[in-house]
Amino acid sequence: MVAFLRYLINGISLGSVYAIIALGYSMVYGIAKMLNFAHGDIIMVGAYIVFCVMVYLSMPPFLAVLAAIVVCTLLGIAIERLAYKPLRQSASLAVLITAIGVSYFLQNAAMLIWGSNPKVFSSVFNVGNLRMLNGELVISSEALLTIAANIIIMIGLTQFTSRTKMGKAMRAVSEDKGAAELMGINVNRTISLTFAIGSALAAIAGALLCSTTNPNLVPTTGSMPGIKAFTAAVFGGIGSIPGAFIGGLLLGVIEIMAKAYISTELSDAIVFAVLIIVLLFKPAGLLGKPVREKV
Repeated sequence: MVAFLRYLINGISLGSVYAIIALGYSMVYGIAKMLNFAHGDIIMVGAYIVFCVMVYLSMPPFLAVLAAIVVCTLLGIAIERLAYKPLRQSASLAVLITAIGVSYFLQNAAMLIWGSNPKVFSSVFNVGNLRMLNGELVISSEALLTIAANIIIMIGLTQFTSRTKMGKAMRAVSEDKGAAELMGINVNRTISLTFAIGSALAAIAGALLCSTTNPNLVPTTGSMPGIKAFTAAVFGGIGSIPGAFIGGLLLGVIEIMAKAYISTELSDAIVFAVLIIVLLFKPAGLLGKPVREKV
């Protein structure tokens, strides 16, 4: 029982990281109607910024994460303006190829700057562990903070999109860009803000991802976390903030349970098999809404 609870908490912690990344995917897709496959590599950049600020500049973790958020936010805005905005009216295939190109550019740029060897550093969050069940169940501070950060971010984004003027503008652009523009909404600024928020979330996820790995490693590429987070977004219903939250948690729990009780080598295959089964019965995802288009 204790082992099961330990695996469950680890799964929720890992799933919280996936959920934060998936929120960025869902927001961009829901508003810009595009898949930003470079999102996973922004996670990598955020993790490297945290590493550099903590190790080379000897600054506290809070400032390191803040610096990563600023850099990744500016990077996300720059990518949207330079790579995606000129293709706003182009075919979706052109945008998809461009996103893949941006992803490869970020990966190779990171290799030129930081090299390909994994970087190890102390945990970003370490404030002691929580002991339960007479000390048999130990929950790390990293796991608790990761889960708490995921919940706070999900609630904050939900409130932002439903209560603020800019959030309502984002929802309007998501429904109909043309009608939103006729109502006086600056579509380009709204999409840029979406990329900024998504990239800031990627920076937070990069810091959390480094802290939840053992040992604490900076990811040399964001492809695998990005792919799994994209899977979580599809699982929950891409374009839905609650869907990304639920999809990320379920994906993390399934992955950890598969590693613990079935096979470490087959865990990824099991995750994607579950996704395929869900999509067979719910093509739009768990919380996604089917969209009917007139032909």
